[in-house]
Amino acid sequence: MAVSVRGLYFVVTLFLASFFGSIFMLGPVLPLMLLSPAWYRWITDRIVATWLTLPVSLLELVFGVKVVITGDGFIPGERSVIIMNHRTRLDWMFLWCCLLRYSYLRLEKICLKAALKAVPGFGWAMQMACFVFIQRRWEDDKTHMANMLDYFCDIREPVQLLMFPEGTDLTEYTKTKSDEFAAQNNLPKFEYVLHPRSTGFTFIVDRLRKGDNLDAVHDITVAYPKNIPQTERHLILGHFPREIHFHVRRFPVASLPASSDLESWCRERWVEKESRLRDFYSGRRRGFDGDGVVLVPPCKTELRVSLIKAASLLYWSSFIALCFTGLWLWAPVRLYFLVMVGVFVGQQKLIGGLELLELACHRYWKAAAASVEKKRKARDGKMQ
Repeated sequence: MAVSVRGLYFVVTLFLASFFGSIFMLGPVLPLMLLSPAWYRWITDRIVATWLTLPVSLLELVFGVKVVITGDGFIPGERSVIIMNHRTRLDWMFLWCCLLRYSYLRLEKICLKAALKAVPGFGWAMQMACFVFIQRRWEDDKTHMANMLDYFCDIREPVQLLMFPEGTDLTEYTKTKSDEFAAQNNLPKFEYVLHPRSTGFTFIVDRLRKGDNLDAVHDITVAYPKNIPQTERHLILGHFPREIHFHVRRFPVASLPASSDLESWCRERWVEKESRLRDFYSGRRRGFDGDGVVLVPPCKTELRVSLIKAASLLYWSSFIALCFTGLWLWAPVRLYFLVMVGVFVGQQKLIGGLELLELACHRYWKAAAASVEKKRKARDGKMQ
């Protein structure tokens, strides 16, 4: 199948924006990480959020994708865990269309495969955004995930952590594996979702609750009534979804069961998703509140969202052009560019990721503060 010009434009624009954004927008704030990880995180999250508006702008303004959001909505700024069915490999990006209207994009973190952090541009930005990279081996992931969650709790910066309990997107192969899992565990077979593996979900909710850094769990069901782009290749071929439907259910932290019952609670949500999606794809939209009414209004008006999208498209198009111009005309820009590429590639080999360096800096300053406080208390004790 032939590559689509508009699909190529979409992918290349996102890549160049993330590549140049990592070097020229995020790169200059890297030294702040060594001095104050919390302030570095505050600034970096807001820079990354400007990039997250770009895919939304392209999808909706350039390609005319329609977004429909129903259900409970969000309370802006709250700390939450977002769980969602994984219909395609691109669900995480499409979700930004929902979060732009109902929340703040600067809050979002994603649990995703560790291999993605090595991708130039995209991976560098994800590292600096402090996404939670996992190996899909619980023995290895548990300690790292605990360190990341404890860090978010320590710095008190609100976080909305997106995770896919299914672990992978829905394909014929993964559905077969899910059916085998269902047969082995005496569970019903699903047609529209995969059976969730809830170990990570249970651990995350429990850790954030103990750290007093969780307000709610948002259970989101995503559906694509026409044209489902399964992978990035489909976007390059120009197969964009015509519509994306999100149904949001909000569960306040006080309503969640004890840790021992969270696994069953998660499975119940997936049984509901299966029923909701069966109705949706059979033409009965009642599971998605077909009248389109959202119980909580968005935190931004459609006019404001339209202005944000237009500004994002204009800004990033100009930014990419300016970066090429600077590299062409000025030697200091080229030198800085080469140095930063070397930093990103070198730290990946030496440290394993900028998010790991950020955690190490936080531990250092936390230990230093504890040491100073211990000496102060000892000194006060002697004076008494």
